[in-house]
Amino acid sequence: MGRAVVIGGGITGTLTACELLADGWDVVVVEGQHVGAGSSSRTAAGIRQQFSTRETVLGMRYSVGVYRDWAETMGGGGEPIQQNGYLFLYDTEGQWEAAQARVADQHAWGLTEVEALNAAEVADRFPFVDADTILGGTHCPTDGFLRPEVVYNEAATALRMRGGELRQNAIVTGAEHAGGCLVAVQTSKGRVEGDVFVDATNAWTRRVGPLLGGLDLPVAAYKRYLWFLERGDAMSPAELMAMPLTIAPSGTYCRPENSGSLMVGWKHSAPDVSADFTYEDQDAVEAAHSHKSGIDARPFEAWMALAEVLPPVGEFAGIVATTAGFYGTTPDHNPFLDVDPQVPNLIRLVGFSGHGAMFGPFAARVAACLAQAGRSIDSVEVLGEDAELASFRIGRPFSHGESMVI
Repeated sequence: MGRAVVIGGGITGTLTACELLADGWDVVVVEGQHVGAGSSSRTAAGIRQQFSTRETVLGMRYSVGVYRDWAETMGGGGEPIQQNGYLFLYDTEGQWEAAQARVADQHAWGLTEVEALNAAEVADRFPFVDADTILGGTHCPTDGFLRPEVVYNEAATALRMRGGELRQNAIVTGAEHAGGCLVAVQTSKGRVEGDVFVDATNAWTRRVGPLLGGLDLPVAAYKRYLWFLERGDAMSPAELMAMPLTIAPSGTYCRPENSGSLMVGWKHSAPDVSADFTYEDQDAVEAAHSHKSGIDARPFEAWMALAEVLPPVGEFAGIVATTAGFYGTTPDHNPFLDVDPQVPNLIRLVGFSGHGAMFGPFAARVAACLAQAGRSIDSVEVLGEDAELASFRIGRPFSHGESMVI
């Protein structure tokens, strides 16, 4: 097969490296800091199959299977997935009708366990929801959330145990080309030659991609925040741990972090800082988004928005922490999973728009198929079906994007 060089040691990079290794490639992962130093360690880590694009539904069904069978495929001792489900709630006729239509599509695409529930059915199954505030919801019990540190740490361990190489603190500083192809990258820890290269840098890709001779892809880096609510006596530990990842009509969402706290998120308008942010900027918390800034700050607005629909959450003890990171976001919220048109042996796996953790196994499978073909391909086979790749191609029109984005 030859030698594959994967740039980026997060979930996408480590899983792709393991997939390439299994296909017979000699693999080197080059990571600028340490494994998981980027968005992978700062993600809400949801994993869902409830999407509005057929290929994404199929790909996420595949990803769920990989994470569910983790011990068999990766050999690690951790359990990366907790299948509490995803619960989307709706309070307008238009949104509720569109949600029911999506469920019908999802059934046709093989996600047969997803359900559309009216307000009374939602409240009966999930008593923490106020039925008077919604028209209905969709629930998929095999959705849930991941433990990202299990994924990237155990994937990195598996890579090394199976003969792959991991170079940490190796910042890519340059590239060498011959005959129009990449032949090596220069790093702060030396030169690394390869036959195929994979850009798995996500929010960093607008700096790394052009450095490799690739296209400057439209991947914006947006700051996103997560807040942690202490449970207090509002729910029992068992009730909290059984909660699905719940998305309120406002777009606020929450999931159990552990038996004592709830993770909360809510997207907001933010500038694109892809040109100049640093690793340290990932953890910088602006005052407007800090739980220490008083009741007019964004975290308290998110808490109250959730409490309108989930009354027990309003009785939680308080917000105790804020974390932050970057989304690498495309105009249509679908990632790029393709060979770069300017460098025929450079594969780009970037722009996951907040879905990188869940896309990891599927992105890795696509990358392995692209590497084997040595060119762009139309589809990959997963779960006995062809997943068309047009929605993930570089140069696609952005007129039909993924509509289910939180």
